[in-house]
Amino acid sequence: MSKKLFTPGPGNVPQLVRVQLSKDIIHHRMGDYQKILFKVTDKLKNVFMTHEEVMILTSSGTGAMESAVVNLFSSNDEVLIINTGFFGQRFIEICQAYNLKVYSLDYKWGQTFKLQDVIDMFANYPNIKGVFVTYHETSTGVLNNIKELGDFIHTKEALLIADCISGMIFHQFEFDNWHVDCALASSQKGFSLPPGIAFVALSEKAKEKLSFSNLPKYYWNYQKYLDFYKKGQNPFTPAISLILALDVSLDTILEKGISNIELEKYELRKYLEMKMQELGFELFIKDENLRGNVLVPVLTNKYDIPKLVRFLDDKYNISVSKGQGPYANKMLRIGIISDFAFSDIDELVSRILEF
Repeated sequence: MSKKLFTPGPGNVPQLVRVQLSKDIIHHRMGDYQKILFKVTDKLKNVFMTHEEVMILTSSGTGAMESAVVNLFSSNDEVLIINTGFFGQRFIEICQAYNLKVYSLDYKWGQTFKLQDVIDMFANYPNIKGVFVTYHETSTGVLNNIKELGDFIHTKEALLIADCISGMIFHQFEFDNWHVDCALASSQKGFSLPPGIAFVALSEKAKEKLSFSNLPKYYWNYQKYLDFYKKGQNPFTPAISLILALDVSLDTILEKGISNIELEKYELRKYLEMKMQELGFELFIKDENLRGNVLVPVLTNKYDIPKLVRFLDDKYNISVSKGQGPYANKMLRIGIISDFAFSDIDELVSRILEF
């Protein structure tokens, strides 16, 4: 690989996927594409662990986040955002843009939510119609407990919307069993693809809400996607090459097994954490149970973070991410979503030592 992406996403695209991306395009209204679309949607069900359809949007993950808001809610609906970082804040801003009445539980970066806080919010605001949560928060590295949340929300009329954009594949996720109503993911994280397509799964409970939403939508209209999928088509021109590559990527994911991928990334994360601590960095998240397998966020007073990031990128073609929000120049976020081995970690460490 010409540049090693130790970033939260996108990561380096595997050779097998790049070969597929180099092939000629097909037409999205013809029978050969129809067969591919049926194949990939069936495979996506296995990844999401659901019996429901998984829609494919030509969009970034943020587009999928916005699509969930405009399809499932109406102006002035009351919603609750569990805000544990930069992307929880993004849900707040999207909901506010569509004039929803937003309540938020705002936690210190590096912490997860408390279920009792959510229970108390429903006691105080019984008309809450949706709860938004980020499964894995890439600004902090925190992994939120979706199952615990789903077990509670399931007993309410409200919907549970989970941003699984970086959390999926690198961690166990069970859409049906965890009572999630809307799960969002995108191509450039665990699916090992370039950015450009996003995925949305809906529960039956969520589908029942589609006809009641009065928010404006055209391109994002879920009902159009569900109707077109019955005949093996997208309602609008899709990112055809990415969907063909998705078919290849999903084969690799399902053959390896998500549990094996999770274990592989866990072991890589633990090794990286050890090496960074040996260099004098401090782990941002103290509680091991809250750490996800997507990246390792670290703090230091020893290094100038912006200069270190530029040094690695300019001299060695190694991309590492700075922090976000209040930690923009204080944190190093080292992503491990690319197909890295321990030797790649060793190389990164040796380059940091040269700084």
